[in-house]
Amino acid sequence: MGSPQALPEAKRRLLAAWAADCAERVLPVFEAAAPDDGRPRALVARARAFARGELGTAEAIRRRFADGVGAGEVADRAAMAAARAAGQAAAVCHMGAHALGAAAYAVVAARLARPDRPEAAEEEMRRQLGLATPEVRAALRELPAVGTDAAGPLGRGLLATGEVGAAVRELQARLAADGA
Repeated sequence: MGSPQALPEAKRRLLAAWAADCAERVLPVFEAAAPDDGRPRALVARARAFARGELGTAEAIRRRFADGVGAGEVADRAAMAAARAAGQAAAVCHMGAHALGAAAYAVVAARLARPDRPEAAEEEMRRQLGLATPEVRAALRELPAVGTDAAGPLGRGLLATGEVGAAVRELQARLAADGA
């Protein structure tokens, strides 16, 4: 049996579009720090192609690491969070749980990019949830709570710890309250 973090392909395609929306919003943060680097934008485009069915699952999984921005390649923390949001969006082809990663990294990027506006993270999270259709919300609610299933990105890794983990927990709490 596969991980409950994977979700069926149709739901991953649905979540890939939402994750691309979340990541695309913070791409200007990355592009301000690295104006000649189009890799995160290419990742978002690939997530959208997967969402539309123009890219098969196997091909999307093979290419999910192409165009990634490695740790330390960009010194600006907000820009790095924006790049990671794009990488998480592209990885939804593999596991639906990466959609929460795209949203959480976008929240972190928004907060880091605007240290003078403490409400920036809250505004970004509200905007993301506002973009989520009832179908997207239902698919996101199918994912296990962060930290409860070790067989995927919501297990013990980057999506379960620190400020990204806190953003995932808050997103999941708001989705649960919305679905109750």
